[in-house]
Amino acid sequence: MSTAAHHCLRQLGLATTFLACSAIVSAAEVTASTAGADGVVKVGPGGYLTAPPKACKPLNDRIYKTSDLTGPMLTGQWWSSLVWQPLSQPLFAHPMVMRCVDGGLTIDYPGSKITANEHGIFGSGASKDGDMRLGHSASTRFAQADCAGYSDWFVTTSFASGAASFKASFGHGSPYIYASYVGGNPTLTFSKAPTLWAGKAGDAVLGITINNHHYGLFGATGSAWATDGTTWSNDGKGKNYLTLALLPDNQPTTLELFKKHAHSHVVDTRVEYKVQGGTLSTTYQFITKAMEGADQGTLFALYPHQWKYATSTLSDQTYGSVRGVMKIGEGKSFTTATPIQGVLPMFPAEGVQDKARMVAYLKEEAGKKPAGYGDTYWEGKHLGKLASLSGIAEVCGETALQKQFVDEIKRRLQDWFTATPGKESPVFYYNAAWGSLIGSKPSYGSDRPLNDHHFHYGYFIRAAGEVARVDPAWAKEWAPMVQMLIRDIASTDRQDKLFPYLRCFDKYAGHSWASGDANFADGNNQESSSESLNAWYGLILWGAATGDTAVRDAGLFLFNTERTAVEEYWFDVSASNYPKEFPQVALGMVWGGKGAFGTWFSADIDCIHGINWLPFTPASIYMGRHPAYVKKNHDRIVEKRKGGTDYNNGWGDLVAMFGALNDPTVAASYIDATPACKLEGGNTHAFMYHWIYTLKNLGQNDASVTADHPLVNVFTKDGKKTYVAYNTQDKPLTVTFSDGTKLSAEPHKLTVKR
Repeated sequence: MSTAAHHCLRQLGLATTFLACSAIVSAAEVTASTAGADGVVKVGPGGYLTAPPKACKPLNDRIYKTSDLTGPMLTGQWWSSLVWQPLSQPLFAHPMVMRCVDGGLTIDYPGSKITANEHGIFGSGASKDGDMRLGHSASTRFAQADCAGYSDWFVTTSFASGAASFKASFGHGSPYIYASYVGGNPTLTFSKAPTLWAGKAGDAVLGITINNHHYGLFGATGSAWATDGTTWSNDGKGKNYLTLALLPDNQPTTLELFKKHAHSHVVDTRVEYKVQGGTLSTTYQFITKAMEGADQGTLFALYPHQWKYATSTLSDQTYGSVRGVMKIGEGKSFTTATPIQGVLPMFPAEGVQDKARMVAYLKEEAGKKPAGYGDTYWEGKHLGKLASLSGIAEVCGETALQKQFVDEIKRRLQDWFTATPGKESPVFYYNAAWGSLIGSKPSYGSDRPLNDHHFHYGYFIRAAGEVARVDPAWAKEWAPMVQMLIRDIASTDRQDKLFPYLRCFDKYAGHSWASGDANFADGNNQESSSESLNAWYGLILWGAATGDTAVRDAGLFLFNTERTAVEEYWFDVSASNYPKEFPQVALGMVWGGKGAFGTWFSADIDCIHGINWLPFTPASIYMGRHPAYVKKNHDRIVEKRKGGTDYNNGWGDLVAMFGALNDPTVAASYIDATPACKLEGGNTHAFMYHWIYTLKNLGQNDASVTADHPLVNVFTKDGKKTYVAYNTQDKPLTVTFSDGTKLSAEPHKLTVKR
């Protein structure tokens, strides 16, 4: 199903580009029309509050956006600092970086010199002045820069001072910056006198080099550039637009190529995806407006996770970036074809090596006193454990234990989903100004500045998906509140009146961002990529169990796109993106301007690696698509960590489980010798045991085989394959695998074919 259906433009803000979409209604209006006098909005049998409980920090009243930009505010993006503060932090729109300062928009190329050491990978640039600063001839100071619009990976900044104003639009993958002016002409102030290698004062087009970075300056046809040495200005001769471009080299032919598309302004960007059998087909579209001439194309640069799966032809020209080499393409769009990694709600009974031992593990968990309600993150981790235990109990035939786990999930979710006047916790409230659902108690900035929602709510959604699998009536009753959580982190409706489209997911960079406001000199960041994938796993399960194909396919798009980003940037499974000076085999955190071998909370090597593994679920099998890399990663940790393969310290349980994706024998020996081993807080002995022995008995994840059904796994051991499928339907389902194997999956069961 295409996500472009009923696309409603969120105007980019250039005078020549987007019109406001009248279908967008402000979230405040929607909430005001449905809220009761007691401040509670009923949603099915549940509901949410319209004012924050005391535990939640109030959000900023001021959103730095133009008055015509309406609807719920997108947060958690690479450019989000723009709407949280008067100016901005560096905006890493790879291959360039921009920053809104009081003098205008700075521009730099951080990919020209990538450095690295044991602590991380770093891009040059992002200084306050950059290579140049785009300004206005009638004003030298702007008190603020507002967001004037955005699309899927472009944003527009608006600078105004009295009668003088200008807007600049730019985005991921684009070498162009488009600007429009009112009340004067554009100026470019350089950090030093640039080298002019094409054109001359009085011309409309110049080729310049500054700090060994090459740029094309494209004034409107008939305009004229003039300079005093370090500052250039462009007299538009009645035309108010300008385009700047970062060039991959200083060849005249390159300047001509970029000139060809310079005035074909990108006015919208949108991603469309379609699930086609075992392949995710994703098209990235650049919608353009010809400011002069008839050209409708543009130039764009693809990240490694894109060009490695691209079906479109690309050129030999490239840019550098902290993500690796970006390859240049030409046209109006490009398409990628990504193999879909199947996921299961639980592993099969073949992974239960000793049923009596497994049942003892389950009873131990069931016998624990129900936990009190924590914050949204730790509550989520508890719900995640219960969801995994339910599936294990089912394949063991322990229906009473499964019912206990499922009933506890229901009880907890229903408490969270029920709002009453004055309720403090557990409860959700909706902030109409920003368009976000916030849980109380919050944690790690989930209230302000809207951090980590996909991490937290992903656990809730996955747990709800487990209940929906076994109790469709409950799912139907409580679906409205589950859908509120889904819409907060990944609304599939571009016209959603309460929530932005795919809130925290960077559609072009291919992964999510964790910070709501990106208030850092290195841009936005994400640490736990695995918790992001856990959220998309939840969408797949909920959508499959409830028959909501839009949510299911959104989950498949998000999961498999972010999976490729994890493989390229957090893991670098092909050893092709990290600089040779970086001695590590993984990153703990990906930032806009760097990659860090570290975490927010610990310098321990188990944590630096393990934060991008947890929570282990049946979906975590995606990390085993490259067994040779798993071995390299695991061996490095064992070499550096305290205790080596004595996993009974730190997050040793996670290290053992990760290593099992390549060779489960060591992990199996460990858990058999240490059945009550130390665990990370979101893990259980039951799931650890099931994970290890599923891999030991059935083999590695076979990434070479896909299927026309998403709830599958294929394992391979000693040259023999095992096919597993779960059928959510009421009738048998024939699953066809890419190697020609067919499996008749029984209704509402796991079916195994060996």
